[in-house]
Amino acid sequence: MKIGLPKEIKDNEYRVGLTPAGVHALAGAGHTVYVEKSAGEGSGFTDEQYVSAGATMLETADEIWAAGDMIVKVKEPIAPEYPRMRENQLLFTYLHLAPEFELTKQMMERNVTGVAYETITDKQGRLPLLTPMSEVAGRMSVQVGATYLEKMNGGKGILLGGVPGVPAANVVIIGGGIVGTEAAKMAVGLGAKVTIIDRNLDRLRQLDDIFLSKVQTLASSRYQIEEAISHADLVIGAVLVVGAAAPKLVTRDMLHLIPQGAVLVDVAVDQGGCFETTRATTHSNPTYYEEGVLHYCVANMPGAVPRTSTFALTNATLPYALDLANKGFERAIADDAGLWEGVNTYAGKCTYEAVATSQNIEYTPLSSLIDGGKTAAA
Repeated sequence: MKIGLPKEIKDNEYRVGLTPAGVHALAGAGHTVYVEKSAGEGSGFTDEQYVSAGATMLETADEIWAAGDMIVKVKEPIAPEYPRMRENQLLFTYLHLAPEFELTKQMMERNVTGVAYETITDKQGRLPLLTPMSEVAGRMSVQVGATYLEKMNGGKGILLGGVPGVPAANVVIIGGGIVGTEAAKMAVGLGAKVTIIDRNLDRLRQLDDIFLSKVQTLASSRYQIEEAISHADLVIGAVLVVGAAAPKLVTRDMLHLIPQGAVLVDVAVDQGGCFETTRATTHSNPTYYEEGVLHYCVANMPGAVPRTSTFALTNATLPYALDLANKGFERAIADDAGLWEGVNTYAGKCTYEAVATSQNIEYTPLSSLIDGGKTAAA
């Protein structure tokens, strides 16, 4: 298979879809890997390293997209990349289509096969390709929040962990999954007072065991959210509904409850955000105020620590990329029910129900489009 690795062009996105080690593995399996010049530069990989690993370097993104039967990326295509997508091309990347109507439309119109990292599951029903970036983003959310609590950055001017004789900050984390857990680890480690809100009581019990009563856990309800954020210095949105738009759990009319100088960090922004007032921002212009409350809603947070993020991501994605390349798309998804779940668009149709529901468009089961249906994968 011919595989293309373009340079990411989203604002301040320095990750790359394959390391030189990944290229070496794919090339060693007999595949041709085309790498755009300087694609790995932001993550600390030189063109020479890719060439030594077996890559063929090309000068431009247009050449990469034209050459690749499978395109391996990190982030979803943005508008300048839409014309580069072509019929029957396999796109293997984070897609986060639920809030991205135009991208979904472009992929369907161009008959692009979209396999989304974030909806692939493993045999335990977990999200193995979303997990590493959720770990990074969860940990970063506390670092970022602590920075913006500093007075010169618009915050209250408080230290997250306080000092002896001075209270620590109150951190409220909405969502107790991977992002929320990693955020809590960082916040507890810095000495903050941490509250985690989740609707899953079993998960709250697990969190109580993990943190040995160092966090407060609350069953999610509008009342509990309002009560918690009314005392919060830092609120972290960490809600995930797989493949679907995130529910708006902090509404605009709740913002008046939040103390002046508090900071909101919405890690769920890729899926539309769990604050009603969320709008996607960039590393170049990361914050804004709504109702007097500072919001940080950068849609590619792990891109700020690209070397860590690239290694963490590609450790997880490479086995799937090898399967897709070695077996071809249809055989690979037939052999792996979890990879089947990653297919969001195919043959001009939306094949992931949560995306279709979020966008109010037609959903077409993948099994109705592939000969033999979901047999081996079932």
